[in-house]
Amino acid sequence: MIDLRPVLFVNGLLLLVLAVAMLFPALADAMARDGDAASFLLAATITAFFGLALALGTAQPGRFALTARQSFLLTVVGWVSSAGFAALPFALAAPGLAFTDAVFEAVSGLTTTGATVMVGLDHAPRGLLLWRALLNWLGGAGIIVMAVAVLPALRIGGMQVFRMESSDKTERIGPRILQVAGSIALVYAAFTALAALAFWLAGMGRFDAICHALSAISTGGFSTSDQRLARWGAEVQWVAVAAMLVGGSSLILWTGAGRAARAGLFEDAQTRWYLWFVAVFSGALALWQWAVNDMAPDLALRHAAFSVTSIVSTTGYASTDWNAWGGFAHVVFFILLFIGGCTGSAAGGIKILRWDLLFALAGAQAGRLLHPHRMTVIRYNRDAVAPAVLGSVLAFVVLYFLVFALFALALTTVGVDFVTALSGSAAALANAGPGIGDLIGPMGSYRPLPDAAKWVLAAEMMIGRLELFIVAVLFSRSYWRP
Repeated sequence: MIDLRPVLFVNGLLLLVLAVAMLFPALADAMARDGDAASFLLAATITAFFGLALALGTAQPGRFALTARQSFLLTVVGWVSSAGFAALPFALAAPGLAFTDAVFEAVSGLTTTGATVMVGLDHAPRGLLLWRALLNWLGGAGIIVMAVAVLPALRIGGMQVFRMESSDKTERIGPRILQVAGSIALVYAAFTALAALAFWLAGMGRFDAICHALSAISTGGFSTSDQRLARWGAEVQWVAVAAMLVGGSSLILWTGAGRAARAGLFEDAQTRWYLWFVAVFSGALALWQWAVNDMAPDLALRHAAFSVTSIVSTTGYASTDWNAWGGFAHVVFFILLFIGGCTGSAAGGIKILRWDLLFALAGAQAGRLLHPHRMTVIRYNRDAVAPAVLGSVLAFVVLYFLVFALFALALTTVGVDFVTALSGSAAALANAGPGIGDLIGPMGSYRPLPDAAKWVLAAEMMIGRLELFIVAVLFSRSYWRP
């Protein structure tokens, strides 16, 4: 039988952090006199009560370390319960937001998806706008720590590669999480502050600059305007491109921790692939806009670079409505939904690391056709990759596309049209935000979708954020056996 006390204790601590975070939008509302401060204080009180009850009721003397089974359960329970309590401010403070919409918005924010059901953002209370950005930022921090400290030890989807670059070879999740989390938190906070300053210097107001910095570095994509980043000029949009690029990169490499970091950021294989993807697709779309749609070269390059970076990093910002760019652009953006950012970032999707290993594996297989007896060693950052890692990556990608197809099918059964179902499923699983089409496109909203579709998409966002296998393993009988 799994000892649930450590799981519940850590979950209680997470709820306490969430309750403290709710005080910031309460303060913002009080300062702006928007009248919603009481709603946030009530939500914080409820969340803190349950957090304290869990933490005090399951506290154990001395230091404890989580086993792999406990870590699987904690990851799922922690994300789901946090999303549930994060919905309280939306249900209490947002006018006209139904329960389903409140949960959808909270799940989207915490998973850094950025798909929204809220409209009228330009005139929304400051507390709600700040809460959406804070959810992005907190979710992004949790995702990065999970990616570099938890998933490698659990051997999820090829994440053992990060474990190869660490001196931690244990099978238990323990004090090293605190060391990794501390160094990442400093880098994460520093980049957020720099982004806020850059947005402000580029022409944003202070409040908008803070909110967009929180959502850009976390690749969350929540904006303070219905027009997204199209509301601001070229300077702000180029700052957003830089912030999204940083947010989609592997922040563990910026900390100086690990062998890959000491080798240099731009010597890292997935960083090179990441920048290559962005550059090539940006150039292709800029050329398309200039040659076919007669857009000015500088404007074509800016909007193409912005849009490609937004999708590859799974941020979901928009500087213009690229739905009007034609079929070629639609296909490109649909493909980009499956790329994803770097492992060790808050970005979603399949991730550059896995594509790097898959292309290397495909090249090795092609080489064996010509030279059947040749021994090929697949490497990542000059380290040989074990066959078990490659098998884990292949299994992840197969499961990823299977889940995408099943959820797209589920969306069609609840009344969603074909294009919206396909792109919505891809965007939700990749935590990328906008889909394709006028309904859920870059300037659209998920609000008109049926409630059933919103629950399907919320579940898919959570599954995509939890790296698929963490959820799948909880449904296996062997997990619950002693």
